[in-house]
Amino acid sequence: MHDVDAAALPWSALTVAQVRGQSRLVASRSLQPLKIINPAAPASPACHAVLASYGGGLLAGDSIRLRVRCEAGSRLLLSTQANTRIYKSIDGRHAEQLTAGYVADHALAVVLPDPLVPQAESRYHQAQHWHLAENATLLLADWTHAGRTDLGEKFAFTTFSTELRVSVAGRLALLDRFALRPAEHLATSQATFGPYNSALSLYLVGPPAGAQFRRLAAALRQLPTPGQTDLHASLDGRPCVVAATQARDNVLLVRALGFSRLDLEPVYQAVATALSAEELLGFNALRRKY
Repeated sequence: MHDVDAAALPWSALTVAQVRGQSRLVASRSLQPLKIINPAAPASPACHAVLASYGGGLLAGDSIRLRVRCEAGSRLLLSTQANTRIYKSIDGRHAEQLTAGYVADHALAVVLPDPLVPQAESRYHQAQHWHLAENATLLLADWTHAGRTDLGEKFAFTTFSTELRVSVAGRLALLDRFALRPAEHLATSQATFGPYNSALSLYLVGPPAGAQFRRLAAALRQLPTPGQTDLHASLDGRPCVVAATQARDNVLLVRALGFSRLDLEPVYQAVATALSAEELLGFNALRRKY
């Protein structure tokens, strides 16, 4: 396991700060295979940074290390250019992505990537550690697809693991780990994914009394459809199921499963619409992208 906060190896980095009342990318360094793109922002208070990779994915042995800093009062949307494909490992090496994030007081960081798509015989590890000040807010999505399902490939990768840590004022507030080895675990059992191919998690962490946290929490609680508030057997056959859980006073968690990516798009669209409020990002990221 790699230390997300280790500083021995070189890291890509970006820093966002308030400049004349608007959030701007004030420092950026991209190390291959990562490329950081800063598209011209619409008239909004937020900064938009896009993470892209050469070839549209990660090869075995690729390592992306990214350090993100949001200075006091800044707002950042961090997204990806397209699906991140994890390619076949022919030598047993992993592809990995490590992220260390630092969000200062009254700053907002939003992480909305496209799905990770681990292809047959791929090996992948992802670890993120976000450090929040007492009054900082983080909304982070983690989206995984079963593989190239349009080609009949489903859970054919070798290993896949993710870890998310979020600390608030130096204290751990959230730890979520997931690992799957399809050769050892039945991915299509009801205890794992069942008939679903796409899995999306949304994590909201911030001050419970904060205006940004309260607005986003209200939007996330509306994501489960009426009459569907828990994941239980009677939901079998629905193309998309969503559950929202207040894990702690300052942590709200949403889990969603879909037969396909398209079945989960309405969830992402609802989140993007909520984020377009002026006190949040001030623009709809998905409408701008697609």
